[in-house]
Amino acid sequence: MADDGDRQKPSGEQNRILRVLLDRRMLICVATGFASGLPLFVVMQLVPAWLRLEGVSLTAIGFFTAVQYPYVLKFLWAPVVERYPLTSLGRRRSWMLLTQIALIFSIGSLGFWQPNDAMLAVVVISIGLAFFSATQDIVLDAYRREILDTDGELALGNTIHVQAYRIAGLVPGTLGMILAGSIGWDLNFMIMASFMSVGVILALVVGEPKNGAEPPPSLWQATVIPFQEFFQRRALGPALAVLAFMVFYKLGDNMATALATPFYLDMGFSPETIGVVAKGVSLWAVIVGSVFGAFIVVRIGINRALWVFGVVQMVTILGFVVLAQSGADPWVLGIVIAGEYIGVGLGTSASVAFIARETSRLAVATQFALFTALASLPRVVASSFSGLLVDTIGWIDFFYLSTLLAIPGMLLLIWVAPFNARYDTTPQSKGEGE
Repeated sequence: MADDGDRQKPSGEQNRILRVLLDRRMLICVATGFASGLPLFVVMQLVPAWLRLEGVSLTAIGFFTAVQYPYVLKFLWAPVVERYPLTSLGRRRSWMLLTQIALIFSIGSLGFWQPNDAMLAVVVISIGLAFFSATQDIVLDAYRREILDTDGELALGNTIHVQAYRIAGLVPGTLGMILAGSIGWDLNFMIMASFMSVGVILALVVGEPKNGAEPPPSLWQATVIPFQEFFQRRALGPALAVLAFMVFYKLGDNMATALATPFYLDMGFSPETIGVVAKGVSLWAVIVGSVFGAFIVVRIGINRALWVFGVVQMVTILGFVVLAQSGADPWVLGIVIAGEYIGVGLGTSASVAFIARETSRLAVATQFALFTALASLPRVVASSFSGLLVDTIGWIDFFYLSTLLAIPGMLLLIWVAPFNARYDTTPQSKGEGE
């Protein structure tokens, strides 16, 4: 009888997982991931490629990527999103709809300006695009946290969200690059904007979270409580070490990929090759890395995964040195990108799990915005100065420097996530488990 019961358990577990996968909330996570990823990849991938093809210098493109700073500063206005509803749609849905409509107009209007004649207009529109995208991230992250209840749902829902987020990169990174050779940029950006209809439909058909926390009674409390809660968990030194780790863990990785599209163009690859090979391979490689990374995190724990994946993502940066020395060889391009973005996916799976472990349900919107903003800081800073660095030292030395910049984040692991502290948990994670 015991054997029969043991044989029935896997079937019951499989049925439970299937029910969760088919849950309506998981479909919502697909939509939140797609709507969140699309505008970011427009800013990160398509716009820099557009500028480079229009003859804008690498230094100027590097400084242009500073328009991404709203992703770093979003925690500053997250309390406003947490505190105030805008319309009768409710606190979460009203902010969703406002930001998504603004994103449609921002993305769609980009192609009507010529970078060489109206660079200021391109910069202003791009800043607006990044601001509305970052604001959308605040509300979508909070909404997703409030509709998912158990630890299993949180893990699966966030995994689905991240993969849909990556898949959204196919639209500007692959479709947008392919269209660049056959249609005008005005129509290209309008097509990109039309894909934001996924987010608009989401905002109109979903309901407000039933188990969502009540809005804070004042803007002051919405601002103070998230920071107060975090620094009450541990002493000042360890708390600052955690925040520094969120900044530095993926610094080298983000530096190396900050100007990936201009790098491919400089190596002699056509926009069509970049769209099909570079963007396609990078997307599926990072998905494979993220999925395998999630399983490995479960198997060996967050702390050990951060160490192992950190080494992998640091070593794979050197593949770009090989590519820089090989020229326009599409096979080398595919192999190097596959290795690099598997490393990116592995590192992301561990770092996202770490951030989730550090986030309190008592202050989810602002704390989540703060932690993800810190995690995105190296991407934005690296993008701002990487063009100047490349113009000064060249591509090969730039990638060597990127590898060295991965070391500080690894050193912080000694204090933040000791390798053998496999079952290290925070008070928050214990409370959620109960």
